[in-house]
Amino acid sequence: MRDYDEVTAFLGEWGPFQRLIFFLLSASIIPNGFNGISVVFLAGVPEHQCRVPASANLSSEWRNHSIPRQMQDGREVPSKCRRYQLAALANFSAQGLVPGRDVNLSQVELEPCLDGWEYSRDTYLSTIVTEWDLVCEDDWKAPLTTSLFFVGVLVGSFISGQLSDKFGRKNVLFVTMGMQTGFSFLQVFSTSYEMFSVLFVLVGMGQISNYVAAFVLGTEILGKSVRIIFSTLGVCIFYAIGYMLLPLFAYFIRGWRMLLLALTLPGLLCIPLWWVIPESPRWLLSQGRLKEAEVIIQKAAKINGIVGPSIIFDPLELQDLNSRKQQSHSILDLLRTQNIRTITIMSIILWMTISVGYFGLSLDTPNLHGDSYVNCFLSAVIEVPAYIIAWLLLRTLPRRYSMSSALFLGGSVLLFIQLVPPDLYLLSTTLVMIGKFGITCAFAMVYVYTAELYPTVVRNMGVGASSMASRLGSILSPYFVYLGAYDRFLPYILMGSLTVLTAILTLFLPESFGIPLPDTIDQMLRVKGIKYRHTPSSNSTDTRILKEGEERHTVLKTTAF
Repeated sequence: MRDYDEVTAFLGEWGPFQRLIFFLLSASIIPNGFNGISVVFLAGVPEHQCRVPASANLSSEWRNHSIPRQMQDGREVPSKCRRYQLAALANFSAQGLVPGRDVNLSQVELEPCLDGWEYSRDTYLSTIVTEWDLVCEDDWKAPLTTSLFFVGVLVGSFISGQLSDKFGRKNVLFVTMGMQTGFSFLQVFSTSYEMFSVLFVLVGMGQISNYVAAFVLGTEILGKSVRIIFSTLGVCIFYAIGYMLLPLFAYFIRGWRMLLLALTLPGLLCIPLWWVIPESPRWLLSQGRLKEAEVIIQKAAKINGIVGPSIIFDPLELQDLNSRKQQSHSILDLLRTQNIRTITIMSIILWMTISVGYFGLSLDTPNLHGDSYVNCFLSAVIEVPAYIIAWLLLRTLPRRYSMSSALFLGGSVLLFIQLVPPDLYLLSTTLVMIGKFGITCAFAMVYVYTAELYPTVVRNMGVGASSMASRLGSILSPYFVYLGAYDRFLPYILMGSLTVLTAILTLFLPESFGIPLPDTIDQMLRVKGIKYRHTPSSNSTDTRILKEGEERHTVLKTTAF
């Protein structure tokens, strides 16, 4: 019985066909890069203050003093949500009184912005915040919009795998790309905050679904050596390219509707890919569609200039493959033993913390000192070296030390930001970018590390549960940024503390570098520092593994914490 890689080995690893699939699938990820973080500019909050209507019977002097002053970041600025009572000011103005000399303004009663707000147009011409006045009492709605997008991502994560297993990788890829593009286009014509938010949930569902479908399609079509580069560098770097394009679009298009339209239109460029990107031959074989799989492989051989065998897939081998049934496992198996339960809990904490840090820092770029467009671009650029370093670390160094070091770097510099003097803006921004580098590096490694910790029988479920924790972290991340309205350093203190604690926790995970992947739950590597009660079954399993080769236990001893 030969596996798929053996059967298709005659195609080679890096021919014209593989290069075409690699770059087209990677390029299909680019729209995900700017759609995921576009809310940074779509929901940007410009400087604002209460509107004083022209009809108010105030002298120019009283009009200039109609907004109270307050301290913000060490400087005096107009209040964003309160104004002096206009009726009282009109009375003072009619009497010819002078503000500050004849009237003590601190004793004048305040009132909310009954006539709306005036927004600065220095940075944004319009955003959803200025469109629907999502400030003051309604300022919680802007981060909620971002959280709802990630709720869509969470829902999409649940259904995308099942849909692609049932209907095919290619079909789901293009349907969900259409879903992302179509609902983004409808958002341009939103007439209310509620309409925009509901559509944003659907955009999030489409975004993660086509990301997962492209990822799976690439890993199933490409060979072993190229598959690793595709999953760690190809997908990630093209996502970062899309992220880098976002501030470029936003800089030249300052109105949110036209910006969203400009970000939506590139999705139409993916339509011609339908006639170029094939369905996954592996999936076709799993569905018994042998002839269609052979046609795709023969076409790939032709593109590569190779003459393939007349019969590629033996129907008898296929029948034997389909007749093999694995023991079924449920999500409860992730909690069955003390060891797998501990690894599951630690993985959930790890993924959630990394996600909060990554998206929190990405969404916080407008709040940094300096130009928000430049800061967003730097936040995107820093991801490219992070992905490359992560790939090199995965190839050469132990997993848990690499993960812990990246997290500790990211968390410690975030904690150090509060100690930077207020006038050293450049240093603060540099520290934020170093923090983003460390957390992004950890994000790129955590997929591989988690997959290596879980055994084959529950690997998909283990990575899926951890990924779900990541989505929950991304849903929470906008509110970490929101806390910056109360204390500028609070988001950094919280994200930095969580990241450093998680870096320490990671050291207690087992080391998987250079060790064969476990197939069963009993073969899983052990968490450090926990005593286990050995049952007869586990002892027999350990004896069997020891007989198969003592190298594994030797490696474990040398890497013990």
